Amino acid sequence: MKKIETIYVNGAFIIPNGTDTLDLLSPVNNEKIATVTLANEIDTQHAIAAAQEAFKTFSSTTKEERITYLEKIRAAVIRRQQDLIDVMVEEYGGTYQFCSMVIQFAINDFTAMIEVLKDFDFEKITGNTNVYLTPVGVAGIIIPWNMSNGFICTKLSTLIAAGCTAVVKPSELSAQQTQIIAECFHEAGLPKGVVNFVNGLGDVVGAELTRNPGINKISFTGSTAVGKIIAKGAVDNMKRITLELGGKSPNIILDDADLEITIPAAITAAFLNSGQACAAGTRLLVPQSKLEEVNTLVKSFVETIKVGLPSDPDTMVGPMVNQKQFERVQEYIKIGQEEGAELLIGGVGQPKGLEAGNFVKATVFTNVKNSMRIAQEEIFGPVLSIIPYTDDKDAISIANDTPYGLAAYIFSSDRERALAVASKIDAGRISINGLSHDSKAPFGGFKQSGIGREYGVFGLEAYLEPKAILE
Repeated sequence: MKKIETIYVNGAFIIPNGTDTLDLLSPVNNEKIATVTLANEIDTQHAIAAAQEAFKTFSSTTKEERITYLEKIRAAVIRRQQDLIDVMVEEYGGTYQFCSMVIQFAINDFTAMIEVLKDFDFEKITGNTNVYLTPVGVAGIIIPWNMSNGFICTKLSTLIAAGCTAVVKPSELSAQQTQIIAECFHEAGLPKGVVNFVNGLGDVVGAELTRNPGINKISFTGSTAVGKIIAKGAVDNMKRITLELGGKSPNIILDDADLEITIPAAITAAFLNSGQACAAGTRLLVPQSKLEEVNTLVKSFVETIKVGLPSDPDTMVGPMVNQKQFERVQEYIKIGQEEGAELLIGGVGQPKGLEAGNFVKATVFTNVKNSMRIAQEEIFGPVLSIIPYTDDKDAISIANDTPYGLAAYIFSSDRERALAVASKIDAGRISINGLSHDSKAPFGGFKQSGIGREYGVFGLEAYLEPKAILE
């Protein structure tokens, strides 16, 4: 059993002041696999002070110097990529295929930001005025458990490119993953205090980052409910905020789509990361006239999905991260049945032979009304709602009838028609005929899915303050 007994502050792995510990349990069998010592407010304050001191010099580094640091971090992550994959599978229960993709995306984040930085101009002339884009300061980075190191690499590659420094509060459930990524940043030889990692609870470390005046910006990925708390706290010091929050993403299958091709892609989008993904396409909108055909194809395909051990490369749906999340998903499956949705496949309980862990049956409801809770609320598990519509206008209306607006998916054999529908969808990122990712394209949400954008130039500018000097 592993013990995580240090945090990373001012360029060193140190024993925290905090003494409380947390047991980390395997999502596969709920057996104890590690313990982590949790930091407290004093540890967080020390990390903030280190980041403030480092900012004095790091904010003045050149583009070339920052590019060199990003290249060194990328090289360190590449050297440890198998370790990063393996620890994510073990600690979080992410499937091997998903974890492999996440770490590759993390590596790509550094490559993309290096390319962006090379062409980015920190000095501009607007009208007759010189405008200087200056780093915002010390950033508090608050990360969830569902793709911990992926989020860390996205955010830190961006803020380093901007010349900022950071204190990272990863999920306490991801302590083993954090240990390895912290070792990567340490190996890269960043100046002391530029990046600090503090394991701890949200209402302790996260709360200190939110209220402490030494933090100039908060970048948070997580639930909408917690995002609102952070936003309210951040305004007291006028902190800049980037919030990437929840989603209930629609996947619209237009009536000209090839269902034999579309259905497997749609199920993949719904069960992305075992359904524990904010961008999962968990509302499948299908033409009323094709509902029965879709039901048959969906049921047939889901029956072939492997729900099982995350270490198996063939597994598509692994366990929920912990017992609490398992119980949450079970409750929503019960709610769907109580609301009158038709259970197509799956249901409550665990798959046979997997009773020791937090495994959920791949579950699909059909004939779902968009007003039902299973269609409106983020479940964060492998639960798909099939919702019939009458025409394109109705599909657009249903897709937008949600408090969220993070992602959306559209399938059609007519590109122009798909683009026309996409132009009317309230979502920050829309994929047409597939599951696409671009490390330079903006990612973030409309409505209650967040504030601001990440990735590429859009993400970089979120860590910069324009300073106009008039003569």
